[in-house]
Amino acid sequence: MTTITKGAALRIALAAKVLEGVDPRAFTVKLAEKVGLPITEDKLAAVTVAEIKLLLTGEETVEPDQDMASIKLAVRYLWGDNGDDSDVPKPESYTDGELPDSLRVAVASNSGDNVDGHFGSAPRFLIYQVGKTAIKLIDVRPTLIADEAEDKNVARSELINDCQIVYVQSIGGPAAAKVVRAGVHPVKFPTPGPAVAALARLQGTLDAPPPWLAKIMGVEAKSLAQFAAEEEEA
Repeated sequence: MTTITKGAALRIALAAKVLEGVDPRAFTVKLAEKVGLPITEDKLAAVTVAEIKLLLTGEETVEPDQDMASIKLAVRYLWGDNGDDSDVPKPESYTDGELPDSLRVAVASNSGDNVDGHFGSAPRFLIYQVGKTAIKLIDVRPTLIADEAEDKNVARSELINDCQIVYVQSIGGPAAAKVVRAGVHPVKFPTPGPAVAALARLQGTLDAPPPWLAKIMGVEAKSLAQFAAEEEEA
């Protein structure tokens, strides 16, 4: 009798890959204890995020070492998301210098054109050129190759080191330090949403950038007093 179907084995392998420090064999054993043998696609499709958190820690009151974004992505893989990028938008043609005084922004994305990925587990970075007159998706960069490196966070940082900013749903402290070392400024968006909406807000500040953005752009910032006043009014 087969104890695990081929499809279920693939789902588990993908899920274990995004859970840092998790041994695939041990993970499979724990899943078997949870869902019972044989392990099938239908059984994995019923697994919840809460159950995986408990499986990783053994106690309801203990938080797992993995971040929630990675756990949610792992559960999506268990449910049958195979990393298919058919919902990912296609890049537009772009020539360097086409958008003067623009910024290049990487977006950690799990799905579509959303800012909904953890820096260390998102399957792709969407690369946008953000200028005063337009926002263009110029590249889509899968992270699979980077994840095969000895230090995947360094490799992911190098993957986007031509960008000035990276938008993420979440990022750990050590990873953020490596991103900054690569010359990229991380910005968190804890609530997932469309990348273009977030980038439009950035676009609206390009004429009078706040200090942190002016430093990235290498231009003069609006006065700190004016910026502080606007923040208080918001």
